[in-house]
Amino acid sequence: MSRQRTSAGFTLIELMIVVAIIAVLAAIAIPQYQTYVAKSQAVAALDEISPGRTAYETLVNQGTIDNDAYNNIDSLGLVTESDRCSITVAAPVSGEGNITCKLKGGPAVKDKQILLNRSTEGSWSCTTTLDAKYAPVSCTPS
Repeated sequence: MSRQRTSAGFTLIELMIVVAIIAVLAAIAIPQYQTYVAKSQAVAALDEISPGRTAYETLVNQGTIDNDAYNNIDSLGLVTESDRCSITVAAPVSGEGNITCKLKGGPAVKDKQILLNRSTEGSWSCTTTLDAKYAPVSCTPS
């Protein structure tokens, strides 16, 4: 009479190979995910302060010279503190001014800044202290 051997599970070698494959995939995926999260936090912060440009420009075009109107975040339709950043505004001096967002979030973006700068000609530009790989496309790292 012959005995047939039946397979009852995985061998230790097979399990070790699966664990090694998962470890290699995780080593590749986790840094990519962290970069993606940092980029999304930066873009969300820029989106949060961008509407302030319109209100700021409206005040300039109305000839408002009261610095309190610019420094009052509420008059620009923004909030001082949010989950993404702390917002400050610099009143225009000779037409120049800025809206600054000090980022909150993960270690890659924490305490970095995104600045919307208004030139004397009325054009807006974006600069940031973020690393180039995390900076929004429309912002220039400084």
